[in-house]
Amino acid sequence: MSAEVEASKGPLAASERKERSSKEPLLVDLALQGGGSHGAFTWGVLDRLLEEEGFSLEAISGTSAGAMNAAVLAFGLLVGGREGARNALHSFWRRVADAATFSPFQRSPVDRIMGRWSLDYSPTYIATDLIARLVSPYAFGASGSNPLRDILTDLVDFERLSSGRIKLFITCTNVRTGRGRVFRNPEISADVLLASACLPTMFQAVYIDGEPYWDGGYSGNPTIAPLVRECDSHDTLLVQINPIFRAEAPVTAQEINNRLNEVSFNATLLKELKMIALLRRVADQADGEGRQWGQMRVHLIRSDLLGTLGASSKLNAEWDFLTLLRDEGRRAADEFIKAHRDDVGVRSTFDIDSLLEGN
Repeated sequence: MSAEVEASKGPLAASERKERSSKEPLLVDLALQGGGSHGAFTWGVLDRLLEEEGFSLEAISGTSAGAMNAAVLAFGLLVGGREGARNALHSFWRRVADAATFSPFQRSPVDRIMGRWSLDYSPTYIATDLIARLVSPYAFGASGSNPLRDILTDLVDFERLSSGRIKLFITCTNVRTGRGRVFRNPEISADVLLASACLPTMFQAVYIDGEPYWDGGYSGNPTIAPLVRECDSHDTLLVQINPIFRAEAPVTAQEINNRLNEVSFNATLLKELKMIALLRRVADQADGEGRQWGQMRVHLIRSDLLGTLGASSKLNAEWDFLTLLRDEGRRAADEFIKAHRDDVGVRSTFDIDSLLEGN
């Protein structure tokens, strides 16, 4: 799936660019997908965007790793401005890598020699993957402590975050109903962020207000609706981790499982993007919420590199791997800014109309 400016619109006129440059920073919001350690790509994107004075961030919708990036970014902005946010994100991912130093999920010697970042040949990963298909995480008794909890509570003051300027929308999936629940600033806690990243084959459900929750990716990765209904911005920058399109069909068991995860974690997002595309076609006739959806402009920041990494690499939290993803995120964001900065606030640069083809 390519991100390209609508060809029929043509480049901005010089007068329009001059008018744009003299205005206040453009109001934008962010939609951050989840994807385990691949969330370090999003870290890099955010790090580069924080260098841009021309954008003013209103809200973030995030799921799983996207939810954690969102909370850390928002609190960093609250207490230290843009530089504080950059430092907070660096600290979060550095501590994730430190916590994973003695993790059983390590690359095999063959993977290291071949320069592969996946864990496909890691004995522990293979054994865990097989066990997860047969044994429930509840079979091992009470759930153990999650090192991410300590990292999050050390880096984020959730009480202060509750009244922060940046609106946060964190998606979790209610286990009993199968429906997504979107948590907002006053409701967000370490439990909410852990619930948003709770893979049911690996972790016991996280209980919030007496209800069990799993990974938010099953119901919204991320959820777009609150960005439309509750925000003034009409420009959403979607940071994509899970590829929407693949040129070739998977054939190996690992490839099939990886693609199944991508399809399931993209399903709800695609539904919302299709709604935007449909309502854009009738925006002039729509009113109320329909007009709001039709006015949305969507911009995609992505990388082909993520499409080459297997699902097992999402459990690889080596610092060298995380910084590689961060640097790729910075590169992708820089490429987007150079190509499309003047389009933000004017038109979509993600061809969402193509999602309607074949329907």
